[in-house]
This record gives sequence, C-alpha cells and structure tokens, in this order.
Amino acid sequence: MIWFSLIPWEYGVRNLFRRPVRTLLTLSGLTTVIVLVFIVIGFIRGLENSLTASGDPQVALLFSLGMGENLEYSSIPMRSSELVAASVAGIKEFKDRKYVSPELYLGTQIELPEQGQSSMGLVRGVTQSALLVRRQVELESGGWPAPGEVLIGTLVSTKLGFTDQQLAVGQNILLEGRAWRISGTFSAADSAFESEIWCRLDDLQQAMKRQDLSLVAVTMNSPADFPDLDLFCKERLDLELQALREINYYQGLKKDYGPIRMLAWLVVFLVSGAGVFAGLNTLYGAVVGRTRELSTLQTLGFLRRAIVISLIQEGVLLSTAASLIAALIAVFLINGVAVRFTMGAFSLQIDSISLLIGCGVGVLLGLLGAIPPALRALRLPVVDGLKSV
Repeated sequence: MIWFSLIPWEYGVRNLFRRPVRTLLTLSGLTTVIVLVFIVIGFIRGLENSLTASGDPQVALLFSLGMGENLEYSSIPMRSSELVAASVAGIKEFKDRKYVSPELYLGTQIELPEQGQSSMGLVRGVTQSALLVRRQVELESGGWPAPGEVLIGTLVSTKLGFTDQQLAVGQNILLEGRAWRISGTFSAADSAFESEIWCRLDDLQQAMKRQDLSLVAVTMNSPADFPDLDLFCKERLDLELQALREINYYQGLKKDYGPIRMLAWLVVFLVSGAGVFAGLNTLYGAVVGRTRELSTLQTLGFLRRAIVISLIQEGVLLSTAASLIAALIAVFLINGVAVRFTMGAFSLQIDSISLLIGCGVGVLLGLLGAIPPALRALRLPVVDGLKSV
C-alpha cells in the first residue's frame, strides 16, 4: 500500500503531448533501437528453427566412417543403399517400397550462363525415393527434374545471391561445366533443404565422374529401431559406414553455431545498452528543462518519490509505444526475410518468443532510462528549482 499521494496518471500522459517534437524524437530513437534488437533476435530464432525443422526423429543417416559430421566429404559404395534395404529390419515400407534414399551431396560452383555471375551452392543428387524420406519437401511449381534438369529450393536465390527471376522455372544454370534447366521449385517447411539444388542422382554422378554416394538416408518405423541400423554398420566393416540419427546431426550443427548465437546475444546486449544511454541522454535533457515544474510540484505537496514515479511512468509509456511500433515493423517487414549463411540460407523469424523478448527489452529501456534523470533532477533544492529558467 502506498502511503503518499501520487501525481494523477493523466498528468504524465499530457506531458508527452506538451512537447511533441522532443517526444517524437525520443520515440523514434527508442523504436530504432528496438527494431535492431528484433532483427538480431529474429536471426537467432530463424537459425534455430531452420536446424530444428531439418531433423526428423525417424530418419537416420549412413555415411563414411571417420568423417565426423562432414557429409560433403563422405564417400560410400553405391551398393550401400541396396544392402541396407535388404539387410536391416525396421525400415519403413509402403507397397514393397523401402524408405531408403541414396544421395550425393556436395558444395560446388554455380554459374549463370552469359551473365558472369557465380557463387558457391549446395547440390544434392537424389532419386524419387527422397520424397519418401524427406517428408517436409513439397513441390511449389514445375515438376520433378528430367535428365539434365534441376529442382531449386525456395531459398537458393538468397544463398547464391541471385534474383528469383534468374532462377525461375525454365532458366538455365551452369553446374560442373554443364548447363542444367530449372524444372521447378520446392519448399521444405523452413528447413535447410530449401537452400539446396536437387537433381537426378545418375546425372550428378556423370557430371562429377563419380560412382559413389555421400550418404544414405533411411526412415525407420520407429526411433527404437535405430540400434538395428547401427548394428548393421558395425557388422559390415567392409562398407566403412557409421549411422547417425538425423535429429542428432542437426543438433550437432546447433552446437557448432553456439558461438555465433552467443555473439548475437552479445549484440542484443550492446544494442540495448546503447539504447539505454541514448535514452538517458534524451531524458536528462527533458528533465533538466522541467526543473521549475518539478519544484512547483514539490511546493504543492507532492513528495519526491511521487514525482519520480510520474517521470518513470512517462518513460515507460514512451518505451511501450516504441515497442509496439517496432513489433509491427518486425512482424510485417522483418519476419520471413531471407538471409545468407554458411549453412545455406534461412528466414528471419519473429515469433511469439521474439516479440516477448523484444518488447521486454523495450519496456526495460524506458524504465532504466527514466530513473537516473529523475533522481538527479530532484536533488536540487526547491527554492533553487523555482528560480531556474
């Protein structure tokens, strides 16, 4: 219970409109800071969501023993996929068709014919069995690639730095010295697959002059069947295979990108700190210009603590308004924006957690930025405050 009279709520609200220029400048500064916070948080959430969406708990990956988690450098015999399908129980099956996808996965240079543009891209050679194992993949336009054609993920243009028009259906790209026609585009529920170019496995093997595979992706009936697959790899020493749950593979990538996430949170802290100091500077100027007004309130009988609460109220109101404006900007202009990254590309994600953190930081900026100026202004004796200009 408060044992002193508070300044009416309306007084603080009216003060914000009495100085429209200063209020607008402070509001703009706070909004800019909070938008920057939303961008960094959207980056963190987008990266985490992309890696999380890429892992399927029922899918396991078989690749070269001793390769760690570097699928691009893996090389296993072509017959591995047939041996796995025939030897391992627990593999999901539909109408006598096993959910086994042999794949060749690599990073290579992608060029645009007659335009002189090139960039490093991710290419996956697959068969139609990939659609059984990669359940999140959906065809958005065009059709499955015929010989000499490729299927483009929705984020490939961002990954390569090309325009969507340059990678539209019917256009050509240069890959491994050959021209490939784009047959269609696909999405994959915001997973890392959207940054990849898919083509027929036999076509890519011919272009690369390779007869091996990078990995075999297998869908098990249940995660509990994974030990059977692991046992197969340990028994067939001649194949030199290791098995890893796909979800564990992408969790490993999350750990690899841990320092980047820490750096991003450090940026949030630094940006927020800059916002606090900017708010302090602005509010100091605002409070110093109201010295006579604050002294008059003390003369009328209001305690200093009541005046401090009123000033904090103004700062929180302003920061709350800035948070709401920044949240609208984030939802409508930042959410879904695609960005390039080492793993490919992903979309910034402004979800409920991002909004909660961003708005929380915004309100905290207003609170921390209002307290020191208010306390400093009220240290001046009332008589001297009434004489100030």
